Amino acid sequence: MRIAFLLLLLQLGAAAQQRRARDYGVPFDGSPGPYNAITDVAGVTVGQTTLISGDGPLVKGKGPIRTGVTAILPRGTTFAPCFANWYTLNGNGDMTGTHWITESGFLETPILITNTGNVGTVRDAAWQWMDQHHYYTPFYHDYWYAYPVVAETYDGIFNDINGQHVHKDHVFRALDSARSGPVDEGGVGGGTGMMCYGFKGGIGTASRVLDKRAGGYTVGVLVQCNHGSRNQLTIAGVPVGKALQDTLPFTMDKQPLGLASTPPREETGSIIVVLATDAPLLPGQLKRLAQRIPLGVTRTGGIGGNGSGDIFIVFSTANPHAFSNTDNENVTTIPNEHINALFTATIEATEEAIVNALFAGKTLTGINGNTVYGMPKEAVLRILKQYNRLNK
Repeated sequence: MRIAFLLLLLQLGAAAQQRRARDYGVPFDGSPGPYNAITDVAGVTVGQTTLISGDGPLVKGKGPIRTGVTAILPRGTTFAPCFANWYTLNGNGDMTGTHWITESGFLETPILITNTGNVGTVRDAAWQWMDQHHYYTPFYHDYWYAYPVVAETYDGIFNDINGQHVHKDHVFRALDSARSGPVDEGGVGGGTGMMCYGFKGGIGTASRVLDKRAGGYTVGVLVQCNHGSRNQLTIAGVPVGKALQDTLPFTMDKQPLGLASTPPREETGSIIVVLATDAPLLPGQLKRLAQRIPLGVTRTGGIGGNGSGDIFIVFSTANPHAFSNTDNENVTTIPNEHINALFTATIEATEEAIVNALFAGKTLTGINGNTVYGMPKEAVLRILKQYNRLNK
């Protein structure tokens, strides 16, 4: 127990010490919370399992392995469904459990993010975890049901995706390790094998705290970004991707037919965004927040291309007793005339979370020697300085 506690402290310390985009002077609008993370929304916890093993040629079922799973629990291990909604910009992807969210207006399960090949495994494991932890309404006793929310992006360029290496124990580990506080970013959890704008992508997070006159609410965002092409990348309004077009190009080994592969030039991949807020919003209002998430994605250059799965889920931790199987409940909400500040916070936090994922990304080599480089931060900062868009 003591060793596990010390390991947890080391992990939290590493996350806290990692320099992030704004630490380098990248300018962002708005005021972040203490962790600048989705966990700034009280009660929200995040846990991750990262799987990295093997090198060399792809051997299906064995590796190399570059994948994982990320878990977000809206109220920790307490079962208290949240008002929620979701939105898709381009639907070349998957997020399970969304039909019931649309119908009921509630999120009743944790949210998990993994790779495309492991959605079913993670969904089944989440069900089993909920069963073992009694994470469900007692109304149905032994006949409870749930539709776990599991989303994905594709890591098959670097990972033996058809080997389906995320197993039940990995999902349990992510859920059981979920904590508040700093969140590890970059190539961790579900983001381990992901590429964003031609550089190493993965997990990123950010938050915004509204001015007291706007309610003082917190908005937190977590992204798993695996989208975009190099020339699209925009940071702080600067077209840095165009300047970095020939810098550290993505490389793939020769294909079985002997044809050399070239770096992708068009929009490819996907992005999953999870947004939490403590603002008292009804499902219809949360849909409106979800529809503003793409505006944050486009600030970094994303277009929601044909091959991209851009799927977003939003929940509110306010009204903790809103859910009931038997009783009428009174809930609080804010007027629509006061929602603009939340729209702005959504856009700002989404933009920064994506940039944070890029700043945390480290060079990764996966199957068949396929290599994606971490974004060259020094070059990016030099370009931003040329445009007078650097705070330092």
